[in-house]
Amino acid sequence: MPDKVITEAIRHFSLTIREDTTPLSPQACIDCLHQYDAVLPTLGDPFTADVFAQSHAARCRLLANFGVGYNHIDVAAAKAAGILVTNTPGAVTDATADIALTLMLMTARRAGEGERMLRAGDWQGWHPTQLLGTHMSGKTLGIIGMGRIGKAIAKRAHYGFDMNVRFFNRSPVPNPGAPAEQVDFAQALGADFVVIAVPANLDTYHLIDAAALSQMQPTAFLINIARGDIVDENALVTALKTKVIAGAGLDVYEHEPQIAPELIAMQNTTLLPHLGTAALAVREDMGLMAVSNLLAFFEGKPLPNLV
Repeated sequence: MPDKVITEAIRHFSLTIREDTTPLSPQACIDCLHQYDAVLPTLGDPFTADVFAQSHAARCRLLANFGVGYNHIDVAAAKAAGILVTNTPGAVTDATADIALTLMLMTARRAGEGERMLRAGDWQGWHPTQLLGTHMSGKTLGIIGMGRIGKAIAKRAHYGFDMNVRFFNRSPVPNPGAPAEQVDFAQALGADFVVIAVPANLDTYHLIDAAALSQMQPTAFLINIARGDIVDENALVTALKTKVIAGAGLDVYEHEPQIAPELIAMQNTTLLPHLGTAALAVREDMGLMAVSNLLAFFEGKPLPNLV
């Protein structure tokens, strides 16, 4: 955690800090539930139904998740075990939307490919047909999921790049925050750029599969800044190899940190190491929001961000 978060947390709690940045093992999750009054988990810590089933009479009463996404926590199983779950919405919105635009631009304009060429010493100088990419301004954008992050992406795309925004969302969105049309799934997939911004859950697992990819244009780009398992990675590799779509920009992966070697070998992919919220101020805000949830719980107040 950033120093600012640690400083705030230690003012209020007897704190155990885990220095290892890899996800907890299932057994470590079980141990935490028995050793601590509350746990501040992060992405990948597997608080699954099996973990809760093996944690009878757990001491822990709150999982104050560090992040807006909580697909690594079985919330229903936690509730059944008498454990509440909170998250950190809002703090991540702008940073994640910025990464979506970063990936759109980098992939369309072949920026990653160009940097690799330059760093390898293979650049021979400017010429008129070198690394010709796709102009993003004025194109259509299809957003899958129109929550806070989807709206922030729409605002940037429309007002910054004059893009024609359409979006798919399961429930009506009366105020998308920018000129945008709510359409069905197929129409959203038919845009020049398709950005995935839905939460990861059982309903969205492999939402973007071979069938969905086949509905995209061969000149289109898929951008994923949500969670990796929303996209069937094997189907994506096949779609890129066979030119069903033109390219992909990914910040998340189905089996991260393992990434399909085929994706790494492709020139028409932009691959970032889950940088969506990787700005100091954002990570501080996320941590302080998690601490606020902890404080509210132990002071008997309503939880600001109960899942």
